[in-house]
Amino acid sequence: MAANLSGVLIENTRECVKQSKILVVGAGGIGCELLKNLVLTGFNDITVIDLDTIDVSNLNRQFLFRKEHVGKSKAKVAMESTLKFNPNVKIQAFHDSIMSTEYGLNFFKQFSAVMNALDNRAARNHVNRMCLSADVPLIESGTAGYLGQVQVIKKGLTECYECQPKPTQKTFPGCTIRNTPSEPVHCVVWAKHLFNQLFGEDDPDQDVSPDTEDPELAGDAGKSAMEKEASETAVGGIERKSTRTWATGTAYNPHKLFNKYSDLPKDTKSETGMRDQRVWSIQECSDVFSTCLSKLRDQVHQQGDGVLVWDKDDEIAMDFVTSTANIRAYIFGIALKSRFDIKSTAGNIIPAIATTNAIIAALIVMEGIKVLHGDFDKCKQIYLNRQANPRKKLLVPCALDKPNPKCYVCSSKPEVTVVLNTEKFTVKQLEDKVLKVGLGMVAPDVEIDDGKGTILISSEEGETEENAEKHLSNFKITSGTILKCDDFLQNYNLNVIIAHKDKLEEEKEFVIVGDLSELKATAETPNGVNGGQEENKQEDEDDDLMVVEDPVEEPVVEQRKRKADDTDIEENKAKRMKLTSIPEESEDDVVIL
Repeated sequence: MAANLSGVLIENTRECVKQSKILVVGAGGIGCELLKNLVLTGFNDITVIDLDTIDVSNLNRQFLFRKEHVGKSKAKVAMESTLKFNPNVKIQAFHDSIMSTEYGLNFFKQFSAVMNALDNRAARNHVNRMCLSADVPLIESGTAGYLGQVQVIKKGLTECYECQPKPTQKTFPGCTIRNTPSEPVHCVVWAKHLFNQLFGEDDPDQDVSPDTEDPELAGDAGKSAMEKEASETAVGGIERKSTRTWATGTAYNPHKLFNKYSDLPKDTKSETGMRDQRVWSIQECSDVFSTCLSKLRDQVHQQGDGVLVWDKDDEIAMDFVTSTANIRAYIFGIALKSRFDIKSTAGNIIPAIATTNAIIAALIVMEGIKVLHGDFDKCKQIYLNRQANPRKKLLVPCALDKPNPKCYVCSSKPEVTVVLNTEKFTVKQLEDKVLKVGLGMVAPDVEIDDGKGTILISSEEGETEENAEKHLSNFKITSGTILKCDDFLQNYNLNVIIAHKDKLEEEKEFVIVGDLSELKATAETPNGVNGGQEENKQEDEDDDLMVVEDPVEEPVVEQRKRKADDTDIEENKAKRMKLTSIPEESEDDVVIL
């Protein structure tokens, strides 16, 4: 391809491209464009890894896939399709998770550069740490609608992916979801919780609780629960009945699931138009709800009382959530929404634009060539804006920042402070919610720095299982206690300093802050991770709901330090660098990178 044609690339660039070995993580929207670009540029040795399979909804923008590929591995089909551009290229495809233990330090060390085309923060954190440990350059990227960005990460020279806190997403307390919804989104997440409680994996944090068994409800709703004798074995003395058990006892009767189901109007008319775009009438919602309830119940029984996984692309599952959310919204006097709107909310969907992916993929390759040359001083962090700035530029290159000396990932002595209640927080919560979700570890080992080498958590299965349900205070962990954490897979060591607090603001379970000096600022403007929000699961699976805001108004999801804002660009002279050499009156849309 380009590297094999004389005059397209200068000689040393041609050799760099031909001799390099590239790892592409992700074969979706950006990944498809990126693989095509790499092959056409002349890269001869490429490895691609992706855990996903191809869905019908991918076909409108992931051009390496066709209808006959639906259900197959993205990585393997992308490899096969890309080889049609140049059959002589060596491409290796893995249908697997990059976070698997099979892809350790030695795996990453074999590559000249790693190019991320991911769509979730947990995997990005993991690849960032692996590249730092292996000292391999990483080109990070992301898109959200018309917005996009590319960032070069090099150990010791630039910020890593985790040097700056990511924007926190909007959250809603679980009690609002269950008891006092006031917005359509509250009803949508309640509907998804109901789906999981009836047909999916049981999670007490998602229990929508039948009215008569929920003592948190106001007035007569929780009366029966409060009148029952206290149970010594139940939390808070209240014996709660699971929604699935209760629903099974009613034979999944729709009239039982909604106390006011029988009071719903029966003669309302739906709007005209496409089924997904119009707002369904309550009568239609009622009919769809009953039908879906019956079909989903049959699916569970056919699996031998197994579990179903909610999928926005599953028609029955999506119809269930749409009808359920609208019925609940009607009961609470909240505006009803179309199936399309509810699907966008339920799936936290930011529209994917094929041309945005193409632009970002091209920029990844351009920055990758600089990286292979070792020209890190010429590398940029590039933002693709939705609208042109005053210079009529959509692409804005910015100088790369130096590493954050307080980063708990790439600093020389990584440490972080975690605020929590040691008397209520268990070892299991510390492992699952703080270390694995909040701090992005995969297989953590934890030792208490008490001079005795007490092992609190072991990555060896069953070795510290007896500690799981014990509270941290049982191990004399209190404010100032240091936990020495190690993740063998990521080759990552971290000191976690515990700060005890009886009660945290906004019903959070824990807060992660850079150091103890930030605690006062945290009280006014929380700078940590919201305890109880598990980001590598579905984003609304916990007690709090996270909602991705309208991408038209917000900066790109992965943009950490600044909005893609014209004012910022003009005011921040340190970030303009090369732009100053471009005349103000220039009509040229080319940006010097």
